[in-house]
Amino acid sequence: MFTASETPVVAAVVIVAFGILGWGFVRAKPFGKLGILAWLQSVVLMTPWLVFFGLFAAGIYLNIVGVLALLVVSVVIYVAIGRQLRAAGQDVILRQKAAARMAANAQEAENSEDKANNQSGEDAAVAQLQILPIPNQDIEVIRGIFGIDTFFATQTIPYQEGVIFNGNLRGDVETTYSQLTASLEERLPGKYRLFLIENNDGKPVVVILPTRNDPRPSTTAQKVFAGFLLMATLGTSLEAAGILQGFDFFANPARYLEVLPIGLGIFASLIAHELGHWFAARRYQVRLSWPFFLPAVQIGSFGAITRFESLLPHRQALFDIAIAGPAFGGIVSLMMLIAGLLLSGGDQPFQLPREFFQGSVLVGTIAKVILGATLQSELVPIHPLVIVGWIGLVITALNLVPAGQLDGGRIVQAIYGRKTLGRTTFATVAVLGLVGLGNPLALYWVIVILFLQRNVERPSLNELTEPDDARAALGLLALFLMIATLLPLTPGLAGKLGLG
Repeated sequence: MFTASETPVVAAVVIVAFGILGWGFVRAKPFGKLGILAWLQSVVLMTPWLVFFGLFAAGIYLNIVGVLALLVVSVVIYVAIGRQLRAAGQDVILRQKAAARMAANAQEAENSEDKANNQSGEDAAVAQLQILPIPNQDIEVIRGIFGIDTFFATQTIPYQEGVIFNGNLRGDVETTYSQLTASLEERLPGKYRLFLIENNDGKPVVVILPTRNDPRPSTTAQKVFAGFLLMATLGTSLEAAGILQGFDFFANPARYLEVLPIGLGIFASLIAHELGHWFAARRYQVRLSWPFFLPAVQIGSFGAITRFESLLPHRQALFDIAIAGPAFGGIVSLMMLIAGLLLSGGDQPFQLPREFFQGSVLVGTIAKVILGATLQSELVPIHPLVIVGWIGLVITALNLVPAGQLDGGRIVQAIYGRKTLGRTTFATVAVLGLVGLGNPLALYWVIVILFLQRNVERPSLNELTEPDDARAALGLLALFLMIATLLPLTPGLAGKLGLG
């Protein structure tokens, strides 16, 4: 049974887990069978981890065979539900297309009349405007890309250096966007960008902006600064390795051979993270800036800031690019952690107190599964790869915090939109601020977010199409593992599991 001090922690974990699943069900229910099937996929994807950590919290831990069995069963069920989801989706798509075609034919005459009336009214409204940011002749050309089967424009409003077209979306979002952008590029090649987004009322609008507003590539000075931060991060990685071994590398550079394995291991996880972003961005032909690493003596680095130097085609691209970095870096770090635990024991250079493994629910559970009774010793001999992998997981988890332009923030923006990200950023900064009262690491991260990463990303070109439910489930899983990495075990619960 849990003690009085442990019960609130366990209850909080249970409430958060079921709260996430309940929220997903509420969002999925209005979409009928398709929504419920997609929600079930999310449940199946998260269930092995919930079972694993739930049993762990209850003092029951599974061995490697049990963990693999959970994952295999989860994958089989996930694939089976996916087949049903695709089959049901094809039927729905066919019915929707047929209904849309019938509705378009029935209203074509009425829409033509409305278009003529609205066009004359719109011309009068435009004439009353003092200055439109885009020349009138270009406005007339842009109006010509709209139609009753794509986007029926009813009003033109100046917006920054471009214009907003209010109206009604008549066709499928992705098909309509492709048709409109192709038509715009054919008539005014290279001059304007078309954004399909939601206004404050949640209605689709078209925004046209000149291409001169596109993100700019990094300057030479910025690249030089990025190179300087790269070298500084390599130095702090070596310094962190020296501190772990009980000496100051900056004061004893002759001992570089002692710090190279750990320092380069930390640096490798950082590079893997950035390569993940780069590979995903290349897939969507999105340019990224050079990474601006954030050196930190405590753990080598807090990751890197990477800007988008071109517009994103849709929110799916934002999600894939954002999650690819933590996926690559996290997998490399996890592999190093597991390899280090498998190599631990006997004569090892590091002898850590078992209470050390209380610092992370994720690392503590993995260590218990692999090391077993070895954790009963007061001092646990571990391989240096354990430290390297752990630090890599912490860096990955910090970048998955759902705030601003961090990877976690971009994931939330891609799945739930810019408004939701604004709320999660505020909540995250508030929580980290409270934690920072007793933890300098959290306080430093709050400062980084507030001064460098607090803003949301600019909208994608097609902001209406959301990532599919499989990606939403992966995003929730990533955020869940972030919490499991950063959340420490309570001393009482750790004692029951032989970790303190």
